[in-house]
Amino acid sequence: MFTIEHEFDATVITVIDEGTAPLMEDLTVNVFSECVTVEQLDPESEKVQTLQLSHQQIRDLAAALDLPEGIYRLVPEDG
Repeated sequence: MFTIEHEFDATVITVIDEGTAPLMEDLTVNVFSECVTVEQLDPESEKVQTLQLSHQQIRDLAAALDLPEGIYRLVPEDG
């Protein structure tokens, strides 16, 4: 299950782990104009861990989910 909310400066996507135990903490993706952050609570330290990615890194990650093992470079469709 996931939610999508449009805030003033970001689109916020929250992914909620459903299924059988053990379940992972909710994952929050904040999409800003300049970058994307991914946040998840670390239950051991009780601190939110944050990763910051560029939009290109997110595009590469999304493409990688559907590709076999190898080395790839995404080329824009217009060039």
